[in-house]
Amino acid sequence: MSVLRIEGLRAAVAGTEILRGVDLEVRSGEVHALMGPNGSGKSTLAHTLMGRDDYEVLSGSVTIDGEELLGRPTWQRAVRGLFVAMQYPVEVPGVRLEELVGTALRVRGQAPDGLRERLAAEAERVGMGERFLQRGVNVEFSGGEKKRNETLQLAVLEPRFAVLDEIDSGLDVDALRDVSRRIEAMTAEDGLGVLAITHYARLLTELRPDRVHVLMAGRVVASGGPELAETLERTGYEGLAAELGIETLAVTPPEEPADPFAEPGF
Repeated sequence: MSVLRIEGLRAAVAGTEILRGVDLEVRSGEVHALMGPNGSGKSTLAHTLMGRDDYEVLSGSVTIDGEELLGRPTWQRAVRGLFVAMQYPVEVPGVRLEELVGTALRVRGQAPDGLRERLAAEAERVGMGERFLQRGVNVEFSGGEKKRNETLQLAVLEPRFAVLDEIDSGLDVDALRDVSRRIEAMTAEDGLGVLAITHYARLLTELRPDRVHVLMAGRVVASGGPELAETLERTGYEGLAAELGIETLAVTPPEEPADPFAEPGF
């Protein structure tokens, strides 16, 4: 069994501290949901875990099976078993998915034998037409198609842990079900550990998390079972904060250059 452990993680963007001591632990086969109001630091956590270089880590530790990831470049974190599905996947004109995934496998020392067939099978499994495999990665994909494509890559690359930053964004009911069932199968069959970042309880009805965490002002302020999400549906974040006797203060970073992971026009 593998363990992704985040301890005391503090990080800043453009000189403003956003993450103020995040502690989380995800084990193989577990699904954890991370919820929180806008500005609480959820996407900052995803970027920081994967090593976005303009995010400054102030202190803390991120390990997989005791091996430290902080300080390593993004590709080395991926080799060691971490995958992050971004909220706004970028387009990569001129690079087909087979080339992208094949390169990732070779960097890990794996031969991409039978990759084309595997991609086609996974595309069908997540409800994505095989024609999309012939385009540049995410080029002229809808928001939902991009999320299906992220799930396809996740299935083929078989990491130990996946951080899903609003994987439900842009998905209709059928697409959400297709994506959720594939992720659920990976947790059961391959022992994938999942940290799913979301605003909405509808994802939780499909992914059925083992644990739910609430992030406010850069800290995890509450953790529990699925009933915690039900409490949030009833009280909202302000109501939960009042119950806990804390403030819902959001942390807003200063103006910064355009997010390279953001989709123009969003």
